[in-house]
Amino acid sequence: MNIWQADFYKRSQSEASGEILWELLACDRAGNLCCIASCPQKQANSDWLASQLKNAAGDILPDEIQVFRPQSLSLLTAAGEKLGIPVTATRRTEALKRILQERWGQNAIALDRLPPQALPDTLWGEQWRFASLPAGEIVEVFRDRPIPILELPESLHPLSLGIAAPTPIPGIIIDGGRRSMQLARWLQEVNPAAVNYIPTTIGESGGLILEAGLVERWVLITFEDEEVARSAEAYNQRKQGSKGLHFLLVRPDDSGVTYSGLWLLRSED
Repeated sequence: MNIWQADFYKRSQSEASGEILWELLACDRAGNLCCIASCPQKQANSDWLASQLKNAAGDILPDEIQVFRPQSLSLLTAAGEKLGIPVTATRRTEALKRILQERWGQNAIALDRLPPQALPDTLWGEQWRFASLPAGEIVEVFRDRPIPILELPESLHPLSLGIAAPTPIPGIIIDGGRRSMQLARWLQEVNPAAVNYIPTTIGESGGLILEAGLVERWVLITFEDEEVARSAEAYNQRKQGSKGLHFLLVRPDDSGVTYSGLWLLRSED
């Protein structure tokens, strides 16, 4: 598929008029620039965007445009509708973020994260645990199983990330019991991006934060237990060795027979 990653945001000020300038930047997933243009704030609308995207694409429009910035999403979605191009909200726009960092610095991709919200009590399962699987097996183990919700994007396959087969890929397993499918559907709806361990007191307590959507955050689990805290530290260390790659598995129980949902995830730097 011909997929573009795009951003549209205010970037600088015109020296002549003093007006704020907005920049449209789009690239493909390999990091090749597809479009770069700027306009005064008064022209920053979906019509201008649609025109620039069409001119840049020529006769071959992209099949999809991926957007990571909430402030860009509505205008680019409206422009995409004018051109018949679906626009997807996703944090996984690594090529675009690299270009923006090179042009404008680290702050160019910084987003204001929402405060973590509590997970609804009606969704939580019966028990959970940390786990790991060798990188060479994680896709093969789950790809052909009848899992209702299965998110194994090729861009996150260990092979695609250059992760050696023996490398342990850490994960979280939630046994949801009767709520298992309800929890999996909710996770699919919020679009998980990562599960990060945040220590409260190192070696004693902390919690797991679900990063979801573009800027949403949810408190999955909190704990005050030294053994669990040590396991959480090991989880973080394994994520460093796996280039941030990890997984989240939801199942009814630990029988190994039935699964409700599986997500390959990756923490951002």
